[in-house]
Amino acid sequence: MLDLRQLRYFVAVAEAEHVGRAAESLHISQSPLSRQIAQLEQKLGLTLFERSQQRLRLTVDGRVFLTEAKALLRHADRLENLGRRLGRGEEGGLCIGYAAHAMHTGILPNALRVLNQRNPGIHVALYSLTPAEQFEGLRQRSLDIALVHEPPAEDDPDLVSAPLLDDPLLLVLPADHPLAGRKELAPADLDGLPWVAVENSEDPAWRDAFIASCMASGFTPDVRFEAAEPLTALGLVASGLGLALIQKSMLRGATEGVAVRELPWHHACVRLFAAWHRIDLRSVVAAFRSLVLGGGATG
Repeated sequence: MLDLRQLRYFVAVAEAEHVGRAAESLHISQSPLSRQIAQLEQKLGLTLFERSQQRLRLTVDGRVFLTEAKALLRHADRLENLGRRLGRGEEGGLCIGYAAHAMHTGILPNALRVLNQRNPGIHVALYSLTPAEQFEGLRQRSLDIALVHEPPAEDDPDLVSAPLLDDPLLLVLPADHPLAGRKELAPADLDGLPWVAVENSEDPAWRDAFIASCMASGFTPDVRFEAAEPLTALGLVASGLGLALIQKSMLRGATEGVAVRELPWHHACVRLFAAWHRIDLRSVVAAFRSLVLGGGATG
């Protein structure tokens, strides 16, 4: 059986690529740390690191194992949190998985605000996770509800979902751009212009998908910059570095230095869903689900 402590040691060494630095962060000495890593490799029958005098590098197998080890440790942390809540008799506590867009749109903060007003002192744990991790958390009951960009399959035996939001993408361009003064834009107006593309960390092929969606609407973007999230893209657009497509919810009070236009012919949006386990829904989960599905705006 895997030792969670050894897994934590392995992750620390893998991220530091140096036993000494990892030992310092873990507040232990190097020798026992090296010994634990060697024991883990022996137990697995697997070489996790390529060793040199200067540093350690993960092997190909080590990189695969690191991904799964981190996922297991996250689940163990959620499970420990659940156990502590139950041990304290906090049956009304909540563990919520979410995509970043649930925060940006205000859906999750608003629902939490109303929940706190109605149930002061309720314990809530929030976890930013991929959809696969959220669905697994729901199945393992370490999560009570998940807010995701894509729903589980309709025939999923364990999980059900409901749509929360279709957040349309709007064109954002520098305020002094030659097109900024025009109320209506055609696809040909945008063809070949410099663009800032917003990454989608949940989709490895996000860049190709972005370009394909633009081409389907009749123009080809010249992607000059790739932004990790929408606010970064807004800053780049405001600096005159290109155009971008940004969710409508992100543009409230954040349009200084940019012009915003709707593109009726570009039917793209960011979707958000709530998902939960179909069996044994506790009353506090049902109440919170109702808040989320209602936008969390009333209380």
